[in-house]
Amino acid sequence: MAAGVSNQLKYKFGFIVIVILCCLMGIMCISASGFNFPTSPTQLKNNVADRIHLGLDLAGGSYLVVQVQLDDAIRQNTDQAVDLIKDQARSQNISIGEVSEQPDNTQIAVHNVDPNAAGKFHDIITNQLPDWTVSPLAGEPNGYLLTYPPTAIAALRSKTMEDALETITRRIDALGLTEPTVQFTGRAPDEIIVELPGEGDPARAKSVISEGGQLELTLLSDPQPYASEAEALAAHNGVLPAGTEILPGLPNAGGQSTSTSTAYFVVDRAAIVTGKDLEDASPAPSTTYPGQYDVNFVLSNAGAGRFGPFTEENVGKYLAIVLDGKVQEYAVIKSRIDNNGMIEGNFSQQDAQDLSLVLKSGALPAPIKYIAEDTIGASLGADSIRDGVRASIGSIIVVMIFLVIYYRLSGVNAVVALILNLVILVAAMAYFGAVLTLPGIAGVILTIGMGVDSNVLVFERIREELRGGKAPAAAVDVGFEKAFLTIIDTHVTTVVSAVFLFLFGTGPVKGFAITLTIGLIANLFTSIYVSRAIFDLHLSHMKRDEPLSV
Repeated sequence: MAAGVSNQLKYKFGFIVIVILCCLMGIMCISASGFNFPTSPTQLKNNVADRIHLGLDLAGGSYLVVQVQLDDAIRQNTDQAVDLIKDQARSQNISIGEVSEQPDNTQIAVHNVDPNAAGKFHDIITNQLPDWTVSPLAGEPNGYLLTYPPTAIAALRSKTMEDALETITRRIDALGLTEPTVQFTGRAPDEIIVELPGEGDPARAKSVISEGGQLELTLLSDPQPYASEAEALAAHNGVLPAGTEILPGLPNAGGQSTSTSTAYFVVDRAAIVTGKDLEDASPAPSTTYPGQYDVNFVLSNAGAGRFGPFTEENVGKYLAIVLDGKVQEYAVIKSRIDNNGMIEGNFSQQDAQDLSLVLKSGALPAPIKYIAEDTIGASLGADSIRDGVRASIGSIIVVMIFLVIYYRLSGVNAVVALILNLVILVAAMAYFGAVLTLPGIAGVILTIGMGVDSNVLVFERIREELRGGKAPAAAVDVGFEKAFLTIIDTHVTTVVSAVFLFLFGTGPVKGFAITLTIGLIANLFTSIYVSRAIFDLHLSHMKRDEPLSV
């Protein structure tokens, strides 16, 4: 029987040793480049720094609150509907009068629709604008009022926020920052919070976030740059060619120059390729402007399928590259182009990199506005870390002294379990890439308290059984058995609370929830499994009449 108990203890301690080794390896032996056994204190420090990610309040960085202009998204949606009605009426030879938006941007008035084409007009709305409802326009027998219903508006607002969050997240991730936070604030339906640990240049972050990034490839109707819109219009006798528009552009686009800081070009309104067709974009040294950079882009198969035939049919004409409504560059189409292109803009390397990631992440669904901005210095983070570590070490020392004095050898048992609890907590955060925040340090300290509470529950139960006359082995069995349900109950209820904090809290609050949850789970292992194994080991070496030190 003793041999069986001895083997069981060997298996228990073997498992505990494996857990400790895995934890130490995760904390000290793994760096950003992979497994890297430390051979010096400096390398050990670097490995630990690579594994423990600090949040904004500890590492310093930028804090932004972004407000998405949802009303602009609704207006853009209505503008697109107006353009579609006009284009479809023109293409299907339907005579209509003025098409005007109502002040709230949720209604469109269409005047003087040809009565003989009313059926075709309704088909356009049904097939092309299914979310809009059609009703007669008051006071006009041949007029119609299109209304965007409240349910569709709510869906549009929700989708705009989701798309904005996704786009901003992709752009921030491309900056290469460690553990950025991008999420809804929860206090207003149009606000997004952005936390950028380690980013000390909020201006660059704001530039990358707010850049439109809308790419269009279209024909340039007139390669001549004009100094003003009026001059461009006058050059065409006051009437632009059908399907064209005037756009501003860079003064050196196409190798031309103007006497003003902005040139104006006449381009086709309909783009053959847009940013939605973009598959990749990357900076490259410029072959035209020494020391500067261009942006190369690759189109998707669908985009290349349209772009190839388009360029083949328009050889000898001018292709304009339009970025955010501005002509960035244009050139003669010399041959068929399938899926590769280049934006020449006399960019610096940083500007080319930023433009590449903006193009790859896609255009924002609506304009944004910054309503809060703050920069946290690294010195504040260093002070927080130092004070937090001091508080943690101080609390651990005081608790250890109390446990050893009050519970004697059993207190040493609790101290070992407590230290292992912290090791598991730090290792789990390293393995999962969790972020340590200032509230997270508070979570670590609270975990220490919960660990002490679990050991006290067990020890007091054992003391009660010993006072009742039970032998040490039986007292330990009953003590752990009775304390187990209480420990589970307190830990589960606290973990549930932490889960809600994680789901609905912002970055620092999430950090608290993460460290608390991991610490509580580790505490269950150490206070129940490890502590019991140490007790069993001690009991196996006790003499028959020797009292249990508790």
